[in-house]
Amino acid sequence: MPLELKCKALADLGASINLMALSVWKKLGLPELISTLMTLKLANRAICTPTGIARDVFVSVGKFTFLADFVIVDYESDPRFPLILGRPFLQTARALIDVHGEEMILRDGDERLTLNKRHDTS
Repeated sequence: MPLELKCKALADLGASINLMALSVWKKLGLPELISTLMTLKLANRAICTPTGIARDVFVSVGKFTFLADFVIVDYESDPRFPLILGRPFLQTARALIDVHGEEMILRDGDERLTLNKRHDTS
């Protein structure tokens, strides 16, 4: 049975994928990964091959829960932000982002959740 991981995540407008470290995937006990032939160029210009893709992972943010697919990579993640939520997640969460105001609004139906730089959902 998969575990629950309470953590913060980095919302990255520049990321075209949702990223999870292999160590986090193992800790969560998620189902088997789907193989992939993609290669990634990381911010430090390193080229890596993902371990696989985890489909339909539940991501809870405050009162909302969304499904997201994650590319799993064997890298050392920042322990403060073990997940990188890219544009696919932000689209699913119908995110409205105010870069100047440093806040993001997630929407599910008619409900909204406003997060700001100092927000803590725990």
